[in-house]
Amino acid sequence: DNTILNIALPTIQRDLNADASQLLWAVDSYILVFAALLFTWGVLGDKYGRKRILTIGLITFALASALCAFATSPEQLILFRGLMGIGGAAVLPVTLAVITVVFPPHERGKAIGMWAGAVGGAVALGPVLGGLLLENPQWTSWLTNNDWGGVFLINVPIVIVGLVGIFMVVPETKNPHPQRLDIPGLIISFIGLVLFVYGIIHASSERTFLTPSVLIPMALGALVLAGFVIAEARSDHRSFDVTLFKNRGYTVSLTVVTLAFFAMNGITFTLPFFLQTLRGYSTLTAGLCFLPFAIGQILAAPRSAGMVNRFGYKVVMAGGMAIVTLALLVLSFALHLDTPLWLILLVFFFFGFGMGNVMAPASTVMQNVLPLARAGAGSAVQNTVRQVGGALGVAVIGTLLANQYAKNLAPSLDSLPAQFPSEAKDAMSNSIIATVEVLQRAVGQGLPASVAETVKNGAFTAYLDASHVTTLVSAGLALVAALILWFALPQITPPQKGVHAPAGRPLATEGEGHAHLTDAHSRAEADDAAGELEDSYAREAAEEYQPEPDKA
Repeated sequence: DNTILNIALPTIQRDLNADASQLLWAVDSYILVFAALLFTWGVLGDKYGRKRILTIGLITFALASALCAFATSPEQLILFRGLMGIGGAAVLPVTLAVITVVFPPHERGKAIGMWAGAVGGAVALGPVLGGLLLENPQWTSWLTNNDWGGVFLINVPIVIVGLVGIFMVVPETKNPHPQRLDIPGLIISFIGLVLFVYGIIHASSERTFLTPSVLIPMALGALVLAGFVIAEARSDHRSFDVTLFKNRGYTVSLTVVTLAFFAMNGITFTLPFFLQTLRGYSTLTAGLCFLPFAIGQILAAPRSAGMVNRFGYKVVMAGGMAIVTLALLVLSFALHLDTPLWLILLVFFFFGFGMGNVMAPASTVMQNVLPLARAGAGSAVQNTVRQVGGALGVAVIGTLLANQYAKNLAPSLDSLPAQFPSEAKDAMSNSIIATVEVLQRAVGQGLPASVAETVKNGAFTAYLDASHVTTLVSAGLALVAALILWFALPQITPPQKGVHAPAGRPLATEGEGHAHLTDAHSRAEADDAAGELEDSYAREAAEEYQPEPDKA
């Protein structure tokens, strides 16, 4: 859904007359609400049943998507995207929790690899499907009265298919010893996240971080979030389990995934403008350009478990981040108006291939340290932090891009005639799309075409130079992530069949023995395991996963 929106951003900006800050909010309003509610929905899933919460989340998501399709202003779109975040927050952590509970540890890596591969497939499906819908607006415009509503309406049939699959094959699981909901924690965390990210996004319109209207919300948000973490650490019914950060493998993996999401979201936010505006590709062609990225993820993620068994978590994950760093460096220096398309697609492929070798193993490491009974809340912790990283990636990269573009464009604006309206110049400095549209109108009002072409070429160069800066920032973060993995990730032994660590215990590291648990795919098997090994985690697994007789 986020990638299908990215490809539609230029069209939405023109149709709704949205500025750069409103575009950022159209992306981040979803991510803000999504991140703020992830761990709350995770707790609700553990308490009331994960299948039930998954169903509620999907229905909410579909209804809010339909509302987005009929938005008539940027403010409405931002509001309805926030409602989508409420439903989406119930989906992602619960799907990962179901996988964690249903699959035994030695199979969990492969299952999470398939889960991550599905994300990679969706990354490709979004831009391609978005481009197809945007090039054929007549398919939905008769209903939505706009050319982009189809990118949201398409969620409705996808959700229907998902619900059918859930009812057919997903067993209901829940925590046999649920805790009460942490209402104060939810409110405090939501306020903190809103303040913090608002400050960063507001920097886009101010074009600087060094102003009170930016610094004050960011500082207040950081203080509120710090207070939230302290309060959760002392709570006896916390929804954000801060004790997980005591595990070094969990903390390192989460840090790396957050940095990777920061870099990826920032890049995928800026690339559609390069492909559509600077290179002149149609929305469908621009969407197809993202296919290699997805193919790389689809190839790497499901196979990463086998690579981990052969080379270990550290080598596979650090190698993946090194590939991501190299791909971003190539984009930083080789991305120009005349860069061969095959080179861009090849770089996109390696970018996705590297991400696939990081996301799936990192998620497996984090899920394997969780107690089964709290799989939903635990998976929500990692999803919350990395989604906040993604939101910050869009906000920070978008702000840096806008500021750098305005700075680079200034000499070109000075070459315009003296009588050229200052308001038009201000609008041009907001975004590359605004620049092109203002110049097109100005030519119709008497501006010499040669002058307009010169300014447009200067604007394209200004945007490219700005994108090179932001891509270098992303490459630097990817390099930091690779170094953290190599020097800080402990040697973790992947679980083996018959001798493996159950969910709820760290995987064996150097100098430590393995924990043992016989596979518990039915209550009877788990009870036998508990009797033989006197292991409380086996009993927890028996209580946690009780499939229906026909599925057993």
